[in-house]
Amino acid sequence: MPPETAPAADPLKKTRARDVEGWATLRRFLPYLWPRDNPGLRTRIVIAMALVLAAKAVTLALPFAYKGAVDAMSASGAGSARDGMTVALALVAAYALGRFTSVAFDNLRNIAFERVGQIATLHLAEDVFHRLHRLSLRFHLARRTGEVTKIIERGTKSIDQMLYFLLFNIAPTIVELIAVGIIFYINFGIELVAATAITVVLYVYVTRAITEWRTKLRREMNDLDGKALHRAVDSLLNYETVKYFGAEKREEARYSHAARAYAEAAVKSENSVGLLNMAQSVITNALVGAAMAYTVWGWSTGSLTVGDLVLVNSLLIQLFRPLDVLGWVYRTIRQGLIDMGEMFRLIDTEIEVKDKPGAPALIVKRPTVVFDNVTFGYDPGRTILNGLSFEVPAGSTTAIVGPSGAGKSTIGRLLFRFYDPLLGRVLVGGEDIAEVTQESVRAAIGIVPQDSVLFNEDLAYNIAYGAEGADMAMVEQAARDAALMPLVDRLPERFATMVGERGLKLSGGEKQRVAIARTLVKNPPILLLDEATSALDTRTEQEILATLRRIAKGRTTIAIAHRLSTIADADNILVLDHGRLVESGDHAGLIARGGLYAEMWNRQASERRDDDLEAEAAE
Repeated sequence: MPPETAPAADPLKKTRARDVEGWATLRRFLPYLWPRDNPGLRTRIVIAMALVLAAKAVTLALPFAYKGAVDAMSASGAGSARDGMTVALALVAAYALGRFTSVAFDNLRNIAFERVGQIATLHLAEDVFHRLHRLSLRFHLARRTGEVTKIIERGTKSIDQMLYFLLFNIAPTIVELIAVGIIFYINFGIELVAATAITVVLYVYVTRAITEWRTKLRREMNDLDGKALHRAVDSLLNYETVKYFGAEKREEARYSHAARAYAEAAVKSENSVGLLNMAQSVITNALVGAAMAYTVWGWSTGSLTVGDLVLVNSLLIQLFRPLDVLGWVYRTIRQGLIDMGEMFRLIDTEIEVKDKPGAPALIVKRPTVVFDNVTFGYDPGRTILNGLSFEVPAGSTTAIVGPSGAGKSTIGRLLFRFYDPLLGRVLVGGEDIAEVTQESVRAAIGIVPQDSVLFNEDLAYNIAYGAEGADMAMVEQAARDAALMPLVDRLPERFATMVGERGLKLSGGEKQRVAIARTLVKNPPILLLDEATSALDTRTEQEILATLRRIAKGRTTIAIAHRLSTIADADNILVLDHGRLVESGDHAGLIARGGLYAEMWNRQASERRDDDLEAEAAE
């Protein structure tokens, strides 16, 4: 049976839903704009709004000065020219002073409000960044880094503009509209008020309708922009892989396809500006022409003066000056609300791994590690660990081995509490890590991973990253203990040498030594070696292994390994298969047993012999 066709979506309902969401976003942002704990910023907002009203009052008074000057100049009769000149000059001077005062008020308003907008933006960006670092590894593996950074960039950049237009364009325009209505009613009657009101309503309706269409185009542009950025970032981060497979043209084609789609969407969006501007011009000029014609008719009957024509023209031009950019303002506010909404959705993303309220810090007296009947899977229906139980005694070295997919690396992720087990417990120092703070758990464990990713900073920064506040003495001692000093001594800038993006300026062995030094600075009681030498050549591997064995002394060490020769001297070896512990013991005992470990050892020994024979034949 074919699926039922979904009913066509109601565009009006979609618009209303977006409006509700937009204003909900704005209400949520208000605490950043009006912080309870910062009366200084709230005072600045009050001052800024007072300056807005003052500037608007001056602006509304200017057309009356203009009208008075024109009427004084057009007066007739004995002595009228001399008297009219005096009055006109005074009014012209007042007009010029008023224009300057209005500009001064506007700039003082900006000065008063600038700190408010910047601090509100700063606090929101800090909250988003704070939240991102507390989201689970699952979130960061699923989301594209380029898109996340683009959301933050767009959200923070849009806030300042959106606030400016809301507070200093929309709100003053509403005030001015009401004031103009009152002035027109007093001076020209209800007819001109009604015409102005109808025109403004029509203007706002047409502007909103076209701008909603443009907002849809803008949203498509954002999606395509994010896709193009992601493809560019992903390609550049995997520069070496691209080169390995000669895929430059493929990557260029993928990026070009995304960039071309963005360009097409941008053309449509920009072309719609012309339609909006023409529609607005027709409406505004129709009202200005009709209002001036009405004033001319009143002048012909003797009920209005020449100055009234100037007054009407000046008031309408002042009124429509901010309305001329209403489409842009409306779109900016709508887009700002959308971008802010995306930032708030990042903040609202559920934190998968949480500390319990009032959880104490982990205090490790005896650095033991216990997995107690742990069951875990990354996705529903696909279990990685099945009731896994083992214990790592304090001060011992325990190796974890097994075929690919056995769950070895998952143990490290659970130990660092990137995920929580579905069933069972993980205990460090006898404490269930789910009952203590994540920060204290991670402070007790150091890691040397297979791929040591470094920051694009200097050597000293990357080594000192192991502990906040680490000084150069600690950095140098850690480098010495990690056998990194021969490299440092060869470098002209020594510890000030930049390591490049992800440490690409260093060799694999050098990166591993930096990772070891970083862990030594941290000085944890528990050490996790997650296939720390599997990506290295044999000679470098042996050098790194010697360093690792030296730093493991006196610590509880868990070594996750693929090459069994690297962990043959471990105190205890755990053999996993399909997430279950199938064998355990020391190397000699497991070989004698003839089980999975012995099979893996014999296979790897055979592969090593074949490699040696091929090397001899090549020589």
